Amino acid sequence: MEMIGRVSRGSKMDQVYIPKNRAGLAIGNYVSIKPIDINISIEYAQSRKPVFYKLSNLEKIKVMIIGELLTLILANTKNVNNIIITGSFLNKGFSFNDLDILIIMEEKEGQDRLKKLIESSIGINTHIILLSNKELLEGISHDPVFEMMLSRYVSLNKIIYKKKRIINYQFLDLSLLKSKPLIDNFELLNGKEKYYLTKNMVSILFFITKKDLSDKIIDKEIEKLFGIKIERLKDNLIEKNKFVKLYQEIYNKTQNLLFTKNGSK
Repeated sequence: MEMIGRVSRGSKMDQVYIPKNRAGLAIGNYVSIKPIDINISIEYAQSRKPVFYKLSNLEKIKVMIIGELLTLILANTKNVNNIIITGSFLNKGFSFNDLDILIIMEEKEGQDRLKKLIESSIGINTHIILLSNKELLEGISHDPVFEMMLSRYVSLNKIIYKKKRIINYQFLDLSLLKSKPLIDNFELLNGKEKYYLTKNMVSILFFITKKDLSDKIIDKEIEKLFGIKIERLKDNLIEKNKFVKLYQEIYNKTQNLLFTKNGSK
Protein backbone atom coordinates (compact mmCIF):
# COMPACT_ATOMS: atom_id res chain seq x y z
CA MET A 1 0.00 0.00 0.00
CA GLU A 2 1.22 3.50 -0.81
CA MET A 3 -0.20 6.82 0.41
CA ILE A 4 0.84 10.38 -0.35
CA GLY A 5 1.10 12.97 2.43
CA ARG A 6 2.72 16.36 2.92
CA VAL A 7 5.34 17.19 5.53
CA SER A 8 3.90 19.72 8.00
CA ARG A 9 5.83 21.77 10.53
CA GLY A 10 5.15 20.95 14.18
CA SER A 11 6.20 22.74 17.37
CA LYS A 12 8.66 20.00 18.42
CA MET A 13 8.76 17.58 15.49
CA ASP A 14 7.67 17.86 11.86
CA GLN A 15 5.02 15.36 10.79
CA VAL A 16 3.21 13.70 7.89
CA TYR A 17 -0.59 13.32 8.19
CA ILE A 18 -2.47 10.35 6.72
CA PRO A 19 -6.22 9.57 6.92
CA LYS A 20 -7.48 7.63 9.95
CA ASN A 21 -9.90 5.66 7.78
CA ARG A 22 -7.49 3.53 5.74
CA ALA A 23 -6.82 -0.08 4.89
CA GLY A 24 -3.31 -1.02 5.99
CA LEU A 25 -0.57 1.01 7.70
CA ALA A 26 -1.70 0.07 11.18
CA ILE A 27 -0.60 2.00 14.26
CA GLY A 28 2.92 0.82 15.17
CA ASN A 29 3.91 -0.12 11.61
CA TYR A 30 7.26 1.16 10.38
CA VAL A 31 7.13 3.06 7.08
CA SER A 32 9.66 4.69 4.80
CA ILE A 33 9.45 8.38 3.86
CA LYS A 34 10.93 9.73 0.66
CA PRO A 35 10.33 12.74 -1.60
CA ILE A 36 8.20 12.13 -4.70
CA ASP A 37 8.47 13.48 -8.22
CA ILE A 38 7.21 17.07 -8.63
CA ASN A 39 4.71 15.98 -11.31
CA ILE A 40 3.13 13.54 -8.86
CA SER A 41 2.97 16.38 -6.29
CA ILE A 42 1.08 18.54 -8.78
CA GLU A 43 -1.36 15.74 -9.63
CA TYR A 44 -1.88 15.19 -5.90
CA ALA A 45 -2.59 18.90 -5.36
CA GLN A 46 -5.05 18.92 -8.27
CA SER A 47 -6.92 15.95 -6.82
CA ARG A 48 -7.25 17.53 -3.37
CA LYS A 49 -10.00 19.83 -2.23
CA PRO A 50 -8.55 23.06 -0.81
CA VAL A 51 -9.53 24.17 2.68
CA PHE A 52 -12.33 26.75 2.56
CA TYR A 53 -12.49 28.58 5.91
CA LYS A 54 -15.64 30.60 6.69
CA LEU A 55 -16.54 30.78 3.01
CA SER A 56 -19.70 29.72 1.23
CA ASN A 57 -21.03 30.07 -2.31
CA LEU A 58 -17.70 31.08 -3.83
CA GLU A 59 -18.18 31.53 -7.57
CA LYS A 60 -17.16 28.50 -9.66
CA ILE A 61 -14.78 30.57 -11.79
CA LYS A 62 -12.94 31.65 -8.61
CA VAL A 63 -12.69 28.04 -7.43
CA MET A 64 -11.15 27.18 -10.81
CA ILE A 65 -8.69 30.09 -10.52
CA ILE A 66 -7.72 28.95 -7.02
CA GLY A 67 -7.05 25.41 -8.29
CA GLU A 68 -4.87 26.80 -11.07
CA LEU A 69 -3.03 29.04 -8.59
CA LEU A 70 -2.19 26.18 -6.23
CA THR A 71 -0.95 24.03 -9.09
CA LEU A 72 1.10 26.86 -10.59
CA ILE A 73 2.80 27.72 -7.30
CA LEU A 74 3.59 24.09 -6.42
CA ALA A 75 5.01 23.47 -9.89
CA ASN A 76 7.38 26.44 -9.63
CA THR A 77 8.33 26.48 -5.94
CA LYS A 78 10.11 23.99 -3.73
CA ASN A 79 9.44 23.18 -0.06
CA VAL A 80 6.11 24.97 0.28
CA ASN A 81 4.39 24.28 3.62
CA ASN A 82 1.15 26.04 2.79
CA ILE A 83 -0.49 28.46 0.36
CA ILE A 84 -3.16 30.84 1.66
CA ILE A 85 -5.43 32.93 -0.57
CA THR A 86 -7.26 35.76 1.17
CA GLY A 87 -8.50 39.32 0.67
CA SER A 88 -11.10 40.94 -1.59
CA PHE A 89 -10.84 38.15 -4.20
CA LEU A 90 -13.02 36.08 -1.86
CA ASN A 91 -15.77 38.73 -1.70
CA LYS A 92 -19.02 38.02 -3.47
CA GLY A 93 -18.95 39.24 -7.06
CA PHE A 94 -16.12 40.41 -9.25
CA SER A 95 -15.20 43.85 -7.88
CA PHE A 96 -11.79 42.71 -6.59
CA ASN A 97 -8.64 44.40 -7.89
CA ASP A 98 -5.99 41.85 -7.01
CA LEU A 99 -5.03 38.51 -5.48
CA ASP A 100 -3.55 38.36 -1.97
CA ILE A 101 -1.46 35.23 -1.47
CA LEU A 102 0.56 34.11 1.56
CA ILE A 103 3.10 31.38 0.82
CA ILE A 104 4.44 29.62 3.90
CA MET A 105 7.98 28.37 3.36
CA GLU A 106 11.27 28.44 5.24
CA GLU A 107 13.53 29.38 2.32
CA LYS A 108 12.03 32.62 1.01
CA GLU A 109 13.05 33.24 -2.56
CA GLY A 110 11.50 33.83 -5.99
CA GLN A 111 8.76 36.23 -4.88
CA ASP A 112 9.06 38.55 -7.90
CA ARG A 113 9.37 35.60 -10.29
CA LEU A 114 6.19 34.01 -8.91
CA LYS A 115 4.30 37.30 -9.07
CA LYS A 116 5.16 37.75 -12.75
CA LEU A 117 4.34 34.11 -13.51
CA ILE A 118 0.90 34.30 -11.87
CA GLU A 119 0.04 37.63 -13.47
CA SER A 120 1.06 36.44 -16.92
CA SER A 121 -0.79 33.11 -16.55
CA ILE A 122 -3.98 34.27 -14.85
CA GLY A 123 -4.04 37.96 -15.74
CA ILE A 124 -4.80 39.31 -12.25
CA ASN A 125 -2.63 41.76 -10.31
CA THR A 126 -1.04 39.80 -7.46
CA HIS A 127 0.38 40.56 -4.02
CA ILE A 128 2.57 37.78 -2.62
CA ILE A 129 3.97 37.58 0.90
CA LEU A 130 6.52 34.87 1.70
CA LEU A 131 6.55 33.86 5.37
CA SER A 132 8.00 31.16 7.56
CA ASN A 133 5.54 29.32 9.78
CA LYS A 134 6.98 31.12 12.80
CA GLU A 135 6.48 34.53 11.15
CA LEU A 136 2.88 33.63 10.28
CA LEU A 137 2.08 32.70 13.89
CA GLU A 138 3.80 35.85 15.19
CA GLY A 139 1.85 37.96 12.71
CA ILE A 140 -1.47 36.46 13.82
CA SER A 141 -0.61 37.21 17.47
CA HIS A 142 0.68 40.78 17.00
CA ASP A 143 -0.95 42.28 13.92
CA PRO A 144 -4.68 42.95 13.37
CA VAL A 145 -4.05 42.87 9.61
CA PHE A 146 -3.00 39.20 9.80
CA GLU A 147 -5.96 38.33 12.00
CA MET A 148 -8.27 40.01 9.48
CA MET A 149 -6.65 38.15 6.56
CA LEU A 150 -7.15 34.81 8.30
CA SER A 151 -10.73 35.49 9.35
CA ARG A 152 -11.59 33.72 6.08
CA TYR A 153 -9.38 32.13 3.46
CA VAL A 154 -8.73 29.29 1.06
CA SER A 155 -5.59 27.27 1.71
CA LEU A 156 -3.73 24.23 0.48
CA ASN A 157 -3.54 22.77 4.00
CA LYS A 158 -5.49 23.39 7.18
CA ILE A 159 -4.00 26.11 9.39
CA ILE A 160 -3.67 25.03 13.03
CA TYR A 161 -2.86 27.65 15.64
CA LYS A 162 -3.95 28.89 19.06
CA LYS A 163 -5.45 32.36 18.83
CA LYS A 164 -3.62 34.52 21.37
CA ARG A 165 -3.26 38.29 20.99
CA ILE A 166 -0.02 39.85 22.17
CA ILE A 167 -0.36 43.64 22.37
CA ASN A 168 2.82 45.31 21.12
CA TYR A 169 1.96 48.96 21.78
CA GLN A 170 4.88 50.43 19.86
CA PHE A 171 4.07 48.34 16.79
CA LEU A 172 0.36 49.19 16.95
CA ASP A 173 1.10 52.90 17.42
CA LEU A 174 3.20 52.84 14.24
CA SER A 175 0.41 50.95 12.44
CA LEU A 176 -2.13 53.53 13.61
CA LEU A 177 0.09 56.32 12.30
CA LYS A 178 -0.53 54.97 8.78
CA SER A 179 -4.15 56.09 9.12
CA LYS A 180 -3.36 59.68 10.13
CA PRO A 181 -2.91 61.13 6.58
CA LEU A 182 -6.66 60.93 5.96
CA ILE A 183 -7.23 63.78 8.44
CA ASP A 184 -5.07 66.32 6.58
CA ASN A 185 -5.25 64.92 3.06
CA PHE A 186 -8.93 64.04 2.65
CA GLU A 187 -9.27 65.69 -0.77
CA LEU A 188 -6.13 64.04 -2.14
CA LEU A 189 -7.24 60.47 -1.38
CA ASN A 190 -9.58 58.33 -3.45
CA GLY A 191 -12.41 56.30 -1.95
CA LYS A 192 -10.54 53.02 -1.69
CA GLU A 193 -7.62 54.73 0.06
CA LYS A 194 -10.02 56.33 2.56
CA TYR A 195 -11.65 52.95 3.15
CA TYR A 196 -8.28 51.25 3.74
CA LEU A 197 -7.10 53.89 6.23
CA THR A 198 -10.43 53.84 8.09
CA LYS A 199 -10.44 50.05 8.20
CA ASN A 200 -6.87 50.01 9.53
CA MET A 201 -7.77 52.42 12.36
CA VAL A 202 -10.95 50.61 13.43
CA SER A 203 -9.27 47.17 13.28
CA ILE A 204 -6.54 48.43 15.67
CA LEU A 205 -9.24 49.73 18.03
CA PHE A 206 -10.94 46.32 17.97
CA PHE A 207 -7.63 44.49 18.41
CA ILE A 208 -6.64 46.36 21.60
CA THR A 209 -10.16 46.15 23.05
CA LYS A 210 -10.14 42.37 22.45
CA LYS A 211 -13.09 42.28 20.06
CA ASP A 212 -13.48 39.81 17.19
CA LEU A 213 -11.98 40.82 13.86
CA SER A 214 -13.11 40.12 10.33
CA ASP A 215 -13.78 42.17 7.19
CA LYS A 216 -17.52 41.87 7.73
CA ILE A 217 -17.36 42.92 11.39
CA ILE A 218 -15.15 45.94 10.70
CA ASP A 219 -17.26 47.06 7.73
CA LYS A 220 -20.39 46.98 9.91
CA GLU A 221 -18.61 48.94 12.64
CA ILE A 222 -17.47 51.62 10.16
CA GLU A 223 -21.06 51.98 8.93
CA LYS A 224 -22.27 52.27 12.53
CA LEU A 225 -19.60 54.76 13.67
CA PHE A 226 -19.87 57.07 10.68
CA GLY A 227 -23.51 56.56 9.71
CA ILE A 228 -22.57 55.70 6.12
CA LYS A 229 -22.65 52.79 3.71
CA ILE A 230 -19.30 51.17 2.95
CA GLU A 231 -19.89 51.42 -0.80
CA ARG A 232 -20.30 55.20 -0.52
CA LEU A 233 -16.95 55.40 1.26
CA LYS A 234 -15.26 53.22 -1.38
CA ASP A 235 -16.87 55.28 -4.15
CA ASN A 236 -15.63 58.53 -2.54
CA LEU A 237 -19.15 59.88 -2.05
CA ILE A 238 -18.95 61.02 1.59
CA GLU A 239 -19.18 64.54 3.01
CA LYS A 240 -15.82 65.74 4.32
CA ASN A 241 -16.49 67.82 7.44
CA LYS A 242 -18.69 65.37 9.34
CA PHE A 243 -16.56 62.35 8.37
CA VAL A 244 -13.21 63.93 9.25
CA LYS A 245 -14.54 65.20 12.61
CA LEU A 246 -15.71 61.70 13.60
CA TYR A 247 -12.53 60.17 12.19
CA GLN A 248 -10.35 62.49 14.32
CA GLU A 249 -12.34 61.56 17.44
CA ILE A 250 -11.96 57.81 16.83
CA TYR A 251 -8.27 58.23 15.96
CA ASN A 252 -7.64 60.14 19.21
CA LYS A 253 -9.62 57.57 21.21
CA THR A 254 -7.57 54.71 19.74
CA GLN A 255 -4.27 56.53 20.32
CA ASN A 256 -5.22 57.41 23.91
CA LEU A 257 -6.13 53.79 24.60
CA LEU A 258 -2.72 52.71 23.32
CA PHE A 259 -0.93 55.23 25.54
CA THR A 260 -3.07 54.43 28.59
CA LYS A 261 -2.70 50.68 28.30
CA ASN A 262 1.02 50.97 27.57
CA GLY A 263 1.53 53.25 30.56
CA SER A 264 -0.34 50.90 32.89
CA LYS A 265 1.51 47.84 31.68
